[in-house]
Amino acid sequence: MQIPTSPPQPPTHRNQITVLSIDGGGIRGIIPGTILAFLESELQKLDGADARLADYFDVISGTSTGGLVTAMLTAPNERNHPLFAAKDINNFYLENCPKIFPQDGSPFASAANLVKTLTGPKYDGKFLHSIVKEKLGDTWLQLLTNIVIPTFDIKRLQPAIFSNYQVKNNPSTDALLSDICIGTSAAPTYLPAHYFETKDPSGKVREFNLIDGGVAANNPVLVAISEVSKAINRESPDSFRINPMEYGRFLVLSLGTGTAKSEAKYDADEAAKWGIFGWLTSDHSSPLVDVFTQASGEMVDFHISTVFQALDSEENYLRIQDDTLTGTLSSVDVATKENLENLVKVGEKLLEKPVSRVNLATGVFEPINKMTNEEALTKFAKLLSREKQLREVRSSFFGKASASKL
Repeated sequence: MQIPTSPPQPPTHRNQITVLSIDGGGIRGIIPGTILAFLESELQKLDGADARLADYFDVISGTSTGGLVTAMLTAPNERNHPLFAAKDINNFYLENCPKIFPQDGSPFASAANLVKTLTGPKYDGKFLHSIVKEKLGDTWLQLLTNIVIPTFDIKRLQPAIFSNYQVKNNPSTDALLSDICIGTSAAPTYLPAHYFETKDPSGKVREFNLIDGGVAANNPVLVAISEVSKAINRESPDSFRINPMEYGRFLVLSLGTGTAKSEAKYDADEAAKWGIFGWLTSDHSSPLVDVFTQASGEMVDFHISTVFQALDSEENYLRIQDDTLTGTLSSVDVATKENLENLVKVGEKLLEKPVSRVNLATGVFEPINKMTNEEALTKFAKLLSREKQLREVRSSFFGKASASKL
């Protein structure tokens, strides 16, 4: 077993706590991939070509496909730089998604997919497992910044959250990053559940029987904030602990992977006729999976938005989501060349759309001001750059420990 990471360092001088969160959504990970490429390019304009997202965020959290992106951004290569620059994430999706989700172009594809769904997962996961293990190798939770990746253990019937914040107090969660990513991506009906074991320092074995983290937290931003808050309060003296009125210290970017346009979703008349087959398969998706991932994602967004508004810190929380997807664009697995390239265009158009917030009464994302997502990200990049510079100044004045990450 890899030696556990050092405990997170407490924040110093009341610095902000920077959080990046990425939803689950299969091939739709291309959408946040496009957003992240833009943000990193803005940081490079400010701080130089070597700037990487892991240099600016105290914690990066992701579920399912978001967990894969989290690993790409934080796992170190041989030069101790991220395995992937943000601009390379979409290339990974465009190249590998057709092999992860091979498409059946025959006239009987729908019937064949139904049979697969009734007898096992739609895809065998073999290519996904091999490419994740190839890219991540023997990487454990020694990463370039802190991560939080939710999964769900079906044997324990409870969430299993992997985070380098937890390793000190629960060393059995120190697992290979590849196993964590395969586990959080194992969407029910699409990919097989994933089993692996870990050993704590005493040699005690712990089993993990994992499926997609979207079952627990498809939008993992609240889990990330909870993990970092517990770590700070556990490791910090009283003067540095976070109380509920200090959540304005968080600077949060939460990225969705898109959802279907309201009129393209399901209705009660349609669902009233469904048995188990209907809930598991409908055109390009699984309604049951769509319902629980969508519900958890939007409720978390609503909760976090409410908290930040109550603390007069709305500008510290930026949620970017697209709720206008139709047809195969809203699927998690239609990995044709055309559909993947169209998802890139969705991400590019999303940058041009106004900053929006979900209205739970209507389920629609509504503009909250005239600023575009692109403009908001440019502003966000300046905040991240300023915080990094402040920490560097503090480091030179107070010593290296002062500027350590959380």
